[in-house]
Amino acid sequence: QVQLVESGGGLVQAGGSLRLSCAASGRTLSHYHMGWFRQAPGKEREFVARISSSGQTTYYADSVKGRFTISRDNAKDTLYLQMNSLKPEDTAVYYCAAGQNSYDYWGQGTQVTVSS
Repeated sequence: QVQLVESGGGLVQAGGSLRLSCAASGRTLSHYHMGWFRQAPGKEREFVARISSSGQTTYYADSVKGRFTISRDNAKDTLYLQMNSLKPEDTAVYYCAAGQNSYDYWGQGTQVTVSS
């Protein structure tokens, strides 16, 4: 089992930055590909970004490409999401996930609110 705990969310003005972290326990993260997802009020959860187990390959949703950067530190069993140039439409609960063939493990989420 893998336990994931997100942190780093908060309230920020449009144009600002936040860095989310996702700390893992139970098993080393180096075996898993990982991703960030988000869910805004009244909307379905959507994909934000993913990263391969080695960290060499990343992929982003078009809505965040060029503004967000996903990274990982396998030595620390931690996943990150650097979010720059934040927009009000980025407001959501952000979740990290880990898995091998699918996303089997999920965190509890951290709230990000971007004011205009």
